[in-house]
Amino acid sequence: MKVAIVHEWLDSYAGSERVLEQMLLCFPDAELFVLCDFLPEGQRGFLHGVVPHTSFLQRMPFARRMFRNYLQLMPIAIEQFEMRGFDLVLSSSHAVAKGVVTGPGTRHVSYIHSPMRYAWDLQGQYLRQSGSEGGLKGAYTRWLLHRLRLWDQASAARPDKLLANSRYIAERIRKTWRRDAEVLHPPVDVAGFPMGTGPRTHFAVASRQVPYKRVELVAEAFRRMPDLRLVVAGDGPSAPLVAKAAEGAPNIQVLGRVPQPRLVELVQTARAFVFAAEEDFGIALVEAQAAGTPLICYGRGGAADIVREGETGLLFAEQSVDSIVGAVRAFVAEENRFQPAACRSNAEDFSEEKFRERLKGAVAA
Repeated sequence: MKVAIVHEWLDSYAGSERVLEQMLLCFPDAELFVLCDFLPEGQRGFLHGVVPHTSFLQRMPFARRMFRNYLQLMPIAIEQFEMRGFDLVLSSSHAVAKGVVTGPGTRHVSYIHSPMRYAWDLQGQYLRQSGSEGGLKGAYTRWLLHRLRLWDQASAARPDKLLANSRYIAERIRKTWRRDAEVLHPPVDVAGFPMGTGPRTHFAVASRQVPYKRVELVAEAFRRMPDLRLVVAGDGPSAPLVAKAAEGAPNIQVLGRVPQPRLVELVQTARAFVFAAEEDFGIALVEAQAAGTPLICYGRGGAADIVREGETGLLFAEQSVDSIVGAVRAFVAEENRFQPAACRSNAEDFSEEKFRERLKGAVAA
């Protein structure tokens, strides 16, 4: 079977690249197609020597630093890849990869990380962050996003099968594209977070500090619970807001960004991992479970797929300080119910090995 794998772009090793890595392990002889490849040499190991085919965007002016500015050209670029002769096309898509054009003799299975959020439900946020709310620039950007929505919905009909990385994303696919998708959770390196065996002394939150993560809510909640210790790891644009929420609270330790071994240690020794974001999936949650650590999470998004309510963690209903305080107090009252072995067992269902096995089954079905 001749296989092509289509991925949007390569500039770092992050969540979608973990999926690509497992796809390449499933199909080691596959050819790889990407819009552009600016991946640093030190991060290329997961490609196992595969040299990607790139599009004309690779050669556009200032593409290395500004390839995302060519968003309006990405649908055209993805449609220029020649897919004749392939039995299977496997795409990994959070923007345009699912729009690759295939012939009637080629099966196309697309793994969807998310529909194009900046063109749909996050359009307002995208316009604000890009400074495009008004004037001629705003009018052009709104017209561009309108055109992208039309293309996005039309191209969603091209894959023969859609795979969603969570039930939450499957719901968004149904709402946005009016198509059903089979849920296949993304791969998690559970081996990288061995189960902790020592004493558990604190609650932990570790994430990039950006507005939607709502880390400041967690810090503010623990200000109201001075008898419980919180350790916060991570940095980002919202770091000053988090620091302000923790200011003057001796029970809250804000570490900033920490090395990976220190992060693993923090999670292994935590009584629970607290998470207030609405995520598409939430790899950090599975990593915490792998370390044997229970979860206290906002109940929307991918967390609902991960937490076994009352067994490996608790879900709270609102992104609010009161809701977090209530969930933490409820956890403390019944902490013995949440056993590390059960958390670890839950995490193993999201392992890289399980992902490869399920991906092969979904492609064959």
